Amino acid sequence: MLKLSLNHVKLRDKMLLIYFLCVLIPIVLTNVIFYNVTTNNVKNQKMKDIAITVEKARNDLRSQIDIALGISSVLNTDYFLNESLERLYKTDSEYIASYNTDIVWILNKYSPVYKSIKQITIYTDNPTIIGGGYVIPITEKVENSEWYREINQTSYPIVVRNSELGAFGRENMYSIIRKLNYSADQNKWQKFVKIDIHADAIGKVFSSIALDGDVFLVDEDNIIQYSNRRDIDWVNQKAAYSPSYLASDAFLFEERYSNMNDIGDWKIVLAVSEEKVLEEVRKSRVSVYYLALTNILIPTLIIAWIMKSLSARLVGLLRHMKKVKYGSFHTVAYGDHRDEIGQLTREFNLMTLQIKTLIDDVYVADIQKKDLELKRNQAQLHALQSQINPHFLFNALATIRTRSMMKNEVETAKIIHNMAKIFRKSLQWGKDWVSVREEMDLVLCFLEIQKYRFADKLNYQIEVDESAYSCTIPKMMLQPLVENASIHGIEPLKEDGLITIRIEHRDGSLYFSVKDNGVGMNEEELGRMMRSLHESEDMGDNVGIKNIYYRLQMYFNGEADFEITSSPGEGTLVHIRVPDRG
Repeated sequence: MLKLSLNHVKLRDKMLLIYFLCVLIPIVLTNVIFYNVTTNNVKNQKMKDIAITVEKARNDLRSQIDIALGISSVLNTDYFLNESLERLYKTDSEYIASYNTDIVWILNKYSPVYKSIKQITIYTDNPTIIGGGYVIPITEKVENSEWYREINQTSYPIVVRNSELGAFGRENMYSIIRKLNYSADQNKWQKFVKIDIHADAIGKVFSSIALDGDVFLVDEDNIIQYSNRRDIDWVNQKAAYSPSYLASDAFLFEERYSNMNDIGDWKIVLAVSEEKVLEEVRKSRVSVYYLALTNILIPTLIIAWIMKSLSARLVGLLRHMKKVKYGSFHTVAYGDHRDEIGQLTREFNLMTLQIKTLIDDVYVADIQKKDLELKRNQAQLHALQSQINPHFLFNALATIRTRSMMKNEVETAKIIHNMAKIFRKSLQWGKDWVSVREEMDLVLCFLEIQKYRFADKLNYQIEVDESAYSCTIPKMMLQPLVENASIHGIEPLKEDGLITIRIEHRDGSLYFSVKDNGVGMNEEELGRMMRSLHESEDMGDNVGIKNIYYRLQMYFNGEADFEITSSPGEGTLVHIRVPDRG
């Protein structure tokens, strides 16, 4: 398998490779990607903005038509208006009076309120109504109109477009036409309401999107009802909408009025050329090119300058290093520079001047020093272990002697046997680690001796997990704790004492606890003891506790936990946790 390696490539070539791979190519790619991403983002944002504008135009147009539809719906359900239009008037004056008091009052409520409403006209075939004002008779001309035929073919309102000659030429106008047939009791005569919407109201709806492209308002018959294209004559004649009106590269936006209040499926079509959408990005194309050129040229000059500074000094340093193996310890001239190469050069100069001293003196002395420290630690360990024997044997032998003088008992032999067993184990210091079973055998011997000493005053309980017996621990780790519990905790008591020993094996650790119900210690005494463990290295007082604590720290490298809690009159509890070493 071919493994790519640059270990044999010169430093100058590596730096050139870094320049091309990490500077030149990334900058070019970054600028290309930046331009494309920016183009797409602007394009998407522009299209979103146009789509929102078209949707707004749709909603505005719907709002204009909904206003007219709402007015027609109110008029359709107005009882007084329909009653006035259905009534047979005996005289013209009677109609005029009803017209002024009922019809005019009702219709005048809407035009001032809704500025988009140009005019409201009612058509009826009631023969007693005089044509004029808001009410127009249905004449033959009306019956021949297209909207009259269309409204009679449906029961829903319709939207029609018509044009009329205004001050500025022909104006395009939209009208909502509806039958007034809400009440079956008021349908003797034909009645229609025609609500005209101002032409500028519709024009304003589309003026917001007209600047973006070609706008078309198309009805359900695909007839153009509005457009900003001047080359299409949709005002004076019916012009069908066709996709051929649109440019080939145009983006198409459509908003439909699907079943808009039952007046048909109309839609707004906006066609915007790609050039229009990307106009802003393409204006900034030259700036992007200049920025890319600047990003390439300036880093290139800076990197070339830095490469020259690095390469020349590293080559000189390498040349001096090659001379060292031949015994030449000349220093490098430019060791006063403050950058990393200067520091490396300065350290190289120091190395060349001190290398012989380090080999002949310092290195040998360091080895001797470490050997002495190792021997010192070993001697200290044996010293700690040896401190416990005289102290314990003195108390045990004194007790046996006193009891033997007072009584001539057979059990003294048993105590002497336990004493001999303890003495024999304590002398075997070549074995630093013992099993929990061996340690507990030693503890039981000690407890039997203490029970012999205190008679019924001392009791003990031992609970050991079966899996813990085979685990190894430092020799005599528990015996000094049991000795302290009996001598300092139980002996001063007037009543019976109890020592409880528990050993648990779980979660890869051994947990030991030695508890007594003796006299205990107050907070000050306990604090003084704990401080002596952490702050003082000599044995002094509390030899047994310090012996255990120091050996745990040495054997387990600080991974052992040692904790003492005590209260006056309640006794003392010692907790130890050590890692399970098998």
